[in-house]
Amino acid sequence: MKKIASILILVLMISCVGNAQDTSKEKKTYKVVKTASEWKKLLSPIAYSVLREAGTERPFTNEFKEIKGNGIFVCAACKTELYKPEHKFDSGTGWPSFDRAVEGNVELDVDYKIGYARTELKCNTCGGHLGHSFDDGPKTTGKRHCINGAALEFVAKK
Repeated sequence: MKKIASILILVLMISCVGNAQDTSKEKKTYKVVKTASEWKKLLSPIAYSVLREAGTERPFTNEFKEIKGNGIFVCAACKTELYKPEHKFDSGTGWPSFDRAVEGNVELDVDYKIGYARTELKCNTCGGHLGHSFDDGPKTTGKRHCINGAALEFVAKK
């Protein structure tokens, strides 16, 4: 009787492990695809680290703290429009922060790189890592898109 119970428990455990953790996530295909060497030729070392390797720049090292003019923030890799200056706010974190993205141009993903789930933000055109989203933003949306300045370029409108 103990043998049968042990075998049943073992079978149940194996079947649960096989179904509970489906790690086969379909890889998304982006509109702009380049090899690592092609990206390295196009991007600065810090932009490559952030956008292609999901790195993080040091806080207070980007030039976007004061920019709020007429224009648009675009992906430094593929030039997709990502954030409007009127949605930018000073979060005090040292990274550009926005309460929302240009609709449809930023993808939300889950990132477990530091041991727990965070909402990762990616360019929806090239898949470049931008930063993370947090639920401590202004009352307008309650969101704070904390973006690496190296992932952005500001294009002024005339």
